[in-house]
Amino acid sequence: MKAHESIEELLKAAARLRDEVDRLEFGPPVAVTCNPLAYAWSIHEAYLRRYGGGRKQVVFVGMNPGPFGMAQTGVPFGEVAAVRDWLGLAGPVTRPPREHPKRPIEGFNCPRSEVSGRRLWGLFATRFANAESFFRDHYVVNYCPLLFVSETGANLTPDKMRETETRPLFASCDHHLQAVVQALNPRWIVGVGGFAADRAAEALSGIADLKIGRVLHPSPASPAANRGWAEAATREMVAAGIWR
Repeated sequence: MKAHESIEELLKAAARLRDEVDRLEFGPPVAVTCNPLAYAWSIHEAYLRRYGGGRKQVVFVGMNPGPFGMAQTGVPFGEVAAVRDWLGLAGPVTRPPREHPKRPIEGFNCPRSEVSGRRLWGLFATRFANAESFFRDHYVVNYCPLLFVSETGANLTPDKMRETETRPLFASCDHHLQAVVQALNPRWIVGVGGFAADRAAEALSGIADLKIGRVLHPSPASPAANRGWAEAATREMVAAGIWR
């Protein structure tokens, strides 16, 4: 698939996912749901257009947006400084219809740093000369595009939610991930954390010659990640034969 064709396929798949998940409803413990594919679409579209062209060898798959990452910038693992300074993307982000007062959507004015995104893009920045060099063979996508916030403002992840609510959500997310793989034709899917790797393995089980790997999630909630995530993730990538 040519570069402009893969970009158009990614855009169509993301728009379809945006609209499908926007129609879903979630009950307690979810108090607020934010869809950055809607209110931060212009930045997400810019990310797809700049970095989604052509075949990729490796696609990293995250779980869902963090409150100070993709929820603010529309870019997977989108820590503000990394998106602005390394990816070279910035611009206005509108406010969602509803937001939690403890987790306001401030776009690129968000003063908080998303640790997971800082660690992930920081590793890529140290290993590759620039973003263009990284994206020549790599890509990053989130499995689920929604941020879930509890009544207290706590971040909720889809693995902790009711199966009756995640069934239609995962169906849309599976379809999107399948479309991403069809557009980019990667050799490897690398789940960032166990949940993403397991969901990818299930969604993509029928695709021949596609390998599924995983790396430790860079979340500060993980003691192992706090002991040197970049080094641990690099060892996992090298051990799998993905990186040298």
